[in-house]
Amino acid sequence: MIVSLTIIRYRKALVPFALLAMALHRLPMWLQQGCTFWKLLGSGRNGTFDLQPDWQQWGLLAVWENREDYERFQQTSVVSKWWKLLGSEQWTVLCQPMQSHGKWDGREPFGKPDLKIADGPMAVLTRATIKMSRLKNFWSHVDEVAGLMATAPGYITSIGVGEAPVYRQATFSVWESMEHMKAFAYGSKQHAEVIKKTRSEGWYSEELFARFAIIESSGTINGKDPLMKKFNIE
Repeated sequence: MIVSLTIIRYRKALVPFALLAMALHRLPMWLQQGCTFWKLLGSGRNGTFDLQPDWQQWGLLAVWENREDYERFQQTSVVSKWWKLLGSEQWTVLCQPMQSHGKWDGREPFGKPDLKIADGPMAVLTRATIKMSRLKNFWSHVDEVAGLMATAPGYITSIGVGEAPVYRQATFSVWESMEHMKAFAYGSKQHAEVIKKTRSEGWYSEELFARFAIIESSGTINGKDPLMKKFNIE
C-alpha cells in the first residue's frame, strides 16, 4: 500500500476550474484502477484547520494498492492531465502507513498497520468530523494548537485540508522524526489539555489518526518543496 497527498495551486483567474474539478474528478477517481480510497479536498490558509479557505489551493489524498498503480494514474489519468494543464504548482508526498486508528466515512482507509517507524521524516494525518453542537469548542482552540505546532522543535510543515467547510477537517503535518512528533503530541501540556477536552466533551462524531513514513516528495508548493530543503528525498 502507498498513500499520496497531492496539493495543487491554481492562478486566481482559474479558480472556477478548481471548483469545477471537485465535481468532475469524482468519476475518474471512482473508476481509477488500483485506487482503494480517495478524497478530493479543499485547503485552509494557514497550514492547519482554518475557517478561511484558500480558493487557489486544493488537494487529493489517495490510497494505492502499489506504486505501479500510482504511476499509472500520474501518466494516464484525466485528473493528472487536468493538473498539468491548469495548475500553477503541484506538490506530492508519497507515504507508507505505519499506524492508523479510527475511521473516515465509516472506513479504515489505511487498514490496521503496525509497522516499526523508519528513521527520518514522518507525517501525521489527523482528521475529524466535528459535531455541530461542539463547533464553538473546537474552533476556539484551533489557533492555540496551530501556534504550538508551528514553533515545536522538529516541525517542518503542515497543510490544512477538508471535505467540507467548518465541520469536516484534517491536518497533514510533517516532522523531522518520530521523536520530535511525540515530543509535541505528548510533551506539550497545552496540547495534552486540548486532546483531553476532545474526549471528555465529545467533540467528534468520527475521527482518524494516522502516522506515515515518507517515501518521496516532488514538485513545489509556494515556490519550494518543504522536504527537499531539509532532506535529500527523491
